[in-house]
Amino acid sequence: MPLYINFPSWIHPEIFPGVPFLSLLRWYGLMYVFAFGTAFFVFKKQMSEGALDTKNYKANIDDVFSFFTFSILMLLVGARIFSCLIYDTSGLYWKKPWLIFWPFDENWNFTGLAGMSYHGGFVGGLLGMIIWCLWHKKPVLKWIDVMGISIPLGYTFGRLGNFLNGELFGRVTTMPWGMVFPNARRFSVSIPWVREIVDKIGMPIAEGQTLVNLPRHPSQLYEAFFEGIVLFLILWFVRKKKPFDGFILGLYPIGYGIFRFFIEYFREPDVELGYRIASVQDAPTYLNVSWGNISTGQILCLLMIAAGIGILIALSIRQRILKKRTQIKH
Repeated sequence: MPLYINFPSWIHPEIFPGVPFLSLLRWYGLMYVFAFGTAFFVFKKQMSEGALDTKNYKANIDDVFSFFTFSILMLLVGARIFSCLIYDTSGLYWKKPWLIFWPFDENWNFTGLAGMSYHGGFVGGLLGMIIWCLWHKKPVLKWIDVMGISIPLGYTFGRLGNFLNGELFGRVTTMPWGMVFPNARRFSVSIPWVREIVDKIGMPIAEGQTLVNLPRHPSQLYEAFFEGIVLFLILWFVRKKKPFDGFILGLYPIGYGIFRFFIEYFREPDVELGYRIASVQDAPTYLNVSWGNISTGQILCLLMIAAGIGILIALSIRQRILKKRTQIKH
């Protein structure tokens, strides 16, 4: 019995493949709709619990719609800019930055805005929330905390979209849940380590076949589970026990950063970028040769963790100062 799973042949990036006009509708885009809708539902649930209310203000649905709209817009802007300027190695967008938001290729074929960076979306979305709160004179930390709890469950759908697209898959594995993705790199069956894996997982090789598509970690599903569902449950449990406003603002990047950092060892980094830090030089991206090889995503995760810790320390000190001032007044 083969010890791997073939990517389902009935799954296509298009929702209606082969149907004129409707073929433009893609699962990845639909997952974005589900993601924002789920985040909005969780946000509204917290609002109904009074998470946004103060002594002089009770949150209303109009404010929530406005907050979401501006935050999502900034999130998309940040995600697109990061993807083009950090993850694209051609240098095209640095030379022609107006192409970052241009959805056509040089032949005027519609391509959409392919390429989004989570870390860029995090920065853009956070800036959007801060700007909106300051502009509308709302408590910044309280609103960001509520949004921080709302994001992970929606994020789950984003990674499911990557899975349905058959993209952002992981490194080669012999685990029985390893999956053969149709767009993954093929390897020569004459390479010893390739032949060893083929024999171990019981993958049939046809006579005369020279290349083979090996199973990969379904890292999109790992991320959907840990960075989405598990992180959401942690934040949801903590929400009514947080010691001060802004606690979720610090805890979210720490939790996400830790989960993503370790999952990156199973996810294949961008081939063009390779490793930013390499304990083993010229190591292939499709194999986990060394735990000391660090990708761009992992470096950004470490920065998120450090930022989260810094936020918690700063807000903890702020909370102590406020308590002392209150005690002095009384």
